[in-house]
Amino acid sequence: MTTVLKKISLEKQTIELPGTRKPGQTGIYRHPLYADKLVISSNPKITTLYENFRYGLKISKDRPFLGTRVIDPKTGKRGVYVWQTYRQVANRVTNLGSGLVHLAETVARLPKLEKFPVGIWSTNRPEWCIADTACSSYNLFTISLYDTLGPDTVEYVINHAEIPILITSADHIISLIQLSPKIPGLQIVISMDSLEDDATKWAAPNIPTKASALKAWAAEKGIYLIDITAVEELGKKNKRKHNPPKPDDLACIMYTSGTTGVPKGAMLTHENFTASASGTTFTMPFRQEDVVISYLPLAHIFGRMCDLSAIKIGAAIGYFSGDINLLVEDMQTLRPTVMISVPRLLNRIYAKIVSSSVEAPGVVGILARKAVADKLANLEAGRGFTHPIWDRLLFNKMRLALGGRVRSICCGSAPIAKEILSFLRIAFCCEIYEGYGATETCATASVTHPGEYRGGHLGSSFPCNEIKLVDVPEMNYLATDPYPRGEICIRGKNVFVGYYKDPKKTEEALDKEGWYYSGDIGMIDERGAIVIIDRKKNIFKLAQGVLQVWDSLNWRVMLYFLEIMHGTPYSRRFTWCSLNPLTHFPVHGDSLQNQLVAIIVPDPLVFVPFGQKVIGVKRPFEELVRDDRVRKATLVEMDKTAKEGGLQGFECVKAIYIDTVPFSIENDLLTPTLKVKRPQCAGKYRIEIDALYRELMESAKDGNQLLAKL
Repeated sequence: MTTVLKKISLEKQTIELPGTRKPGQTGIYRHPLYADKLVISSNPKITTLYENFRYGLKISKDRPFLGTRVIDPKTGKRGVYVWQTYRQVANRVTNLGSGLVHLAETVARLPKLEKFPVGIWSTNRPEWCIADTACSSYNLFTISLYDTLGPDTVEYVINHAEIPILITSADHIISLIQLSPKIPGLQIVISMDSLEDDATKWAAPNIPTKASALKAWAAEKGIYLIDITAVEELGKKNKRKHNPPKPDDLACIMYTSGTTGVPKGAMLTHENFTASASGTTFTMPFRQEDVVISYLPLAHIFGRMCDLSAIKIGAAIGYFSGDINLLVEDMQTLRPTVMISVPRLLNRIYAKIVSSSVEAPGVVGILARKAVADKLANLEAGRGFTHPIWDRLLFNKMRLALGGRVRSICCGSAPIAKEILSFLRIAFCCEIYEGYGATETCATASVTHPGEYRGGHLGSSFPCNEIKLVDVPEMNYLATDPYPRGEICIRGKNVFVGYYKDPKKTEEALDKEGWYYSGDIGMIDERGAIVIIDRKKNIFKLAQGVLQVWDSLNWRVMLYFLEIMHGTPYSRRFTWCSLNPLTHFPVHGDSLQNQLVAIIVPDPLVFVPFGQKVIGVKRPFEELVRDDRVRKATLVEMDKTAKEGGLQGFECVKAIYIDTVPFSIENDLLTPTLKVKRPQCAGKYRIEIDALYRELMESAKDGNQLLAKL
């Protein structure tokens, strides 16, 4: 089975519904092919996640469904992918679901055996999908926890969601037992990994094995510990009929990562998910014969919607090995046809391809630059991303980095530079869609169209939702602007029903007409496409906000835009910046200061050659970042990129501190969705930031003294 996509004119990307304009806001914009009626479901028989899986089962039965790489027990090396079929998974789903309900009745003694929460805490793997599907088959709702969450957040989510049963990978069991006094509501922990080990085969009488000791420790803390195989066996002996949910039943509570404060639990119904999945398959091609690589966290709405869309069409899902450093190897083994990604990964792939092709010395570099120039010219002229000669000579080899079969990539979660987007389209000879959404909109809001050759925009709304822009007068964004601007608001069956136990925040996010206020500032461009131009929460005023020259005009600087502009190469004229991509690049502004500073963590692979070229001798990464000559040269390159990108002087970073340690979830500088935690970042680098501002002040004094002498 294949999803048939209808062609649209790229020159008319949205339709504004007549008569829908109101004071202070634009009219309502819809997908041009679905302007008459929003999509609730692409198939009237699919209204819940239960029906979503059953339909995939019906059309794919004994076709491959969930795949993982086998590990050689002798060498420890990973081999080929081994698959479970749709029919095999269906049997496991029934057994696990029956076992869950049986445990809820006999061990947890819950007052009702439906609509209670089940936690899932692990990296992507088949058991994640099987557990999630088992819950939807028996009208239970899931709470997904990021694999990398710290104990404080785990404690908060388990208590806030009142989770009685949690399914997890074995590496989290000990931390859960240690945390048990603080999470008294958690009664049952189910390990995805076997709790039996080789020690049981030769253990002497009365000497506890590792598994039995762990179970005894858990029992002592009031937790019933069991593994998933035992639960499935329990379910096989105590079979229960499926208890399908209704469309408006809760499918999950998905906690947003948030850069500040405690996570918010977005309540998402089965109708939310099926509307979003239908909108996805109407705008991006999924085929029954597709193989999808699953590595973006399933606790994040973007990764989860990708897998659910694949299930809907009966496609195969291959899971990565759990280590992002092995992802390329996994892809070359799996050879996927569809890839869902985020800019951070694509930026790194881009940098490696550029360094081995366009920036290569000699004949290789000359040919690569010529090939890239020809293909980019074709792309910008709307003639597609393929070339009869250059693809055979060069780009088919680049495609092998992703396995050689990828025909479509969808990028979301954060903006990606349009130059990188264009380069990757011609490098991988495939469609690359850029999407926009949120947890609250079930990952879908807008997406680019098939055949798109321009970057820097987000196409039109998905068929399942509509969009309007609302004035933000304090930032001078108005619906009456030549190109309408304002806060992006989204409405449709994909929009969540509210935040769990938080009516105040729900009221702030959702109005009475069902519009979700995103906090993002958008614009409708000359082709009707949606462009993200700002973010309300990222705005601050510099000290020169009130300038005599400009009267009382308040300069506002959007941090994320500046980071994207400074941190990615402006390659239209092949001025390849050797510093990019920067692994992390948070811009810091202070309302008491009139200039911007930044902390950067460069990629050693591209930074070391640059630094060594600057100083003329070979030095390790740790020495180069401390060399003032290298730091100044880095700032010069960043300034070039910023000016080529059209930034004004006050928007350019004036001083930088270079660090060697990447931001991570572990050092509390990134959220689980890899967004920078600005308050924590500012706190960690407070001394360095203050030093940068002192440096700028001293430089200004020296400049003033020089002017006085002149």
